[in-house]
Amino acid sequence: MQEALLEEKDEVANCQVTQFLTFVLNKEVYGINILNIREIIDYGNVTKVPMMPDFIAGVINLRGNVVPVVDLALRFSQKSSKRTKRSSVVILEVRYEGQKVEIGITVDVVNEVLDILSSDIEPTPSFGTKIRTDFISGMGKVNAQLLVLLDIDCILSIEELSVIEAL
Repeated sequence: MQEALLEEKDEVANCQVTQFLTFVLNKEVYGINILNIREIIDYGNVTKVPMMPDFIAGVINLRGNVVPVVDLALRFSQKSSKRTKRSSVVILEVRYEGQKVEIGITVDVVNEVLDILSSDIEPTPSFGTKIRTDFISGMGKVNAQLLVLLDIDCILSIEELSVIEAL
């Protein structure tokens, strides 16, 4: 019995833990790696910019910096969700041409930060999800449920960053 517990401890020690912020978007729960997250702010004061792609909700003034905001639901080719008191903008930091760029994404509700072992992350399914499979970095197994883990670098790809950079 004690040997089995020691083996289980060794197995857990060999697995790397990654933290994911979980949030709700159109009644679906998603997770993103917290290493990309700068801060979370209440949704508000988003200024529309003419002639931008539909999935660009607009821009916000964040401590004197203009930060583009992506409507994540529209980016997933879904209907935009209704904004409520619990709607938030998650400010992400992504690298583009060697520089750090701040971009916001809209979410309906921020849930919690979960620790997920690398052994509990399954590869991206080739079918069966409501969003493009290249937007998914994997499926996290959490309490007998599957959590869609998003790949922010693909969702906010170089092509989209080029459009945003023009702002």
